[in-house]
Amino acid sequence: MQDDPTPTELIKAVADFLRNEITPVIKGHNAFKLRVGINALDLVTRQLALESSGDAAEAERLKQLLGMQGSLLELNQALSDRIAEGEVDLQTPGLTEHLWQTTMDKLAVDQPNYASYKRELKS
Repeated sequence: MQDDPTPTELIKAVADFLRNEITPVIKGHNAFKLRVGINALDLVTRQLALESSGDAAEAERLKQLLGMQGSLLELNQALSDRIAEGEVDLQTPGLTEHLWQTTMDKLAVDQPNYASYKRELKS
């Protein structure tokens, strides 16, 4: 365990520095590559903030849906296997809700500014 600043704070500070101090002076293709790098740093910051709670909630939904214990990877594999075997489909109680919430949780990390994601948050 380290003292402050936290990894999230460090990554955010680097992204903010690049965004505010470096981006204005870089032009052309290098400016594009810099924006890609900044976006990657922002994504990692969101992953650090949101991933563990999203993964825990996803695992709990899967345990309820499948009636079994396991790691998130094992539970997702079991769900995939059951879907492939026709044991589970969109008529299965809880599946649609699970898939929707999992998608929304992933979008919160990957694409929080995506217009459709923002619209769904409001509904």
